[in-house]
Amino acid sequence: MIALALVLAALVRPSPAEAQPTGRLPRVGVIWEASATTASAARTAFRQGLRELGYTEGQNILVEDRHAGGRLDQISTLAAELIALGVDVLVVGGTIAARSTKAVTSTIPIVFTQAGDPVSSGLVASLARPGGNITGMSLMGGVLGVKRVEILREIVPNAAVIAVLVNPKNRNAEPDTNEVGAAVRAAGQKLIVLRASTAAEFDDAFASLVAEKANALIVTADGIFTDGRERLAALAVRYRVPVIYQWRELVRSGGLISYGASLADASRQLGVYAGRILKGTKPGDLPVMQPTKFDLVINLRAAKAIGLEVPPTLLARADEVIE
Repeated sequence: MIALALVLAALVRPSPAEAQPTGRLPRVGVIWEASATTASAARTAFRQGLRELGYTEGQNILVEDRHAGGRLDQISTLAAELIALGVDVLVVGGTIAARSTKAVTSTIPIVFTQAGDPVSSGLVASLARPGGNITGMSLMGGVLGVKRVEILREIVPNAAVIAVLVNPKNRNAEPDTNEVGAAVRAAGQKLIVLRASTAAEFDDAFASLVAEKANALIVTADGIFTDGRERLAALAVRYRVPVIYQWRELVRSGGLISYGASLADASRQLGVYAGRILKGTKPGDLPVMQPTKFDLVINLRAAKAIGLEVPPTLLARADEVIE
């Protein structure tokens, strides 16, 4: 009942474009799907984006961070808590966080990052004019699934079975699986789908991978997997399986290879958009951003640990090689 009252109260709050009370600093609330440790670099990049618009924390803006730490069912509660503090803009990092926060308020501006397609998932009306109280950045996670399959094919050219790990609670799980599945089947390979919505389910997922004789694994983008990146890397070594991820952060924590956009740059862009909204731009008039650069990161220590020799042609294309 308390959370409901907070949400109802938020529906009648003035927009940040309206005059602020004299001496009142604008306040931004940020919800990260991952833990505080995992989101540290993203928090720093977000504040950099704010500074680019003239906002420095503690001087002319207040920033309230909240971390779900993989407990995605807590996001609505965190959003209600921030609304009660009187935030002028809500910033959410992660697909599930974006959807949960949108369900909580239709008036407070929301800026999001999402791994998948925000149009097909119902977050925005269109990329060019999202409409309503929400905008942000699509990291194009699903559409890059085909590229990750191609990279795995270079690493394990004779692979007959490819596995994909998804969080079944993530609405991107099905489209991501479909994207990867089409690419795998087009090459005459078999796809198996592994599911884990908590870190406790990682072991069972890898046990299924072994039972199905999968030769390689694609880990989709999800806060659960980002927080559990060290455990995933350890399991990959134990079972000697090549794994490709979306974010370089997972490779720097012991993973083998990643291909995707920069989380740090996306977080900086969130800060820029939050600043523009505070200056009066309506979120629905700000087009949903898309990354223009994708990085290939390879960890040679991880390759050695599983007895894998990375093709020189792939190493030559890498944006970063960890030795």
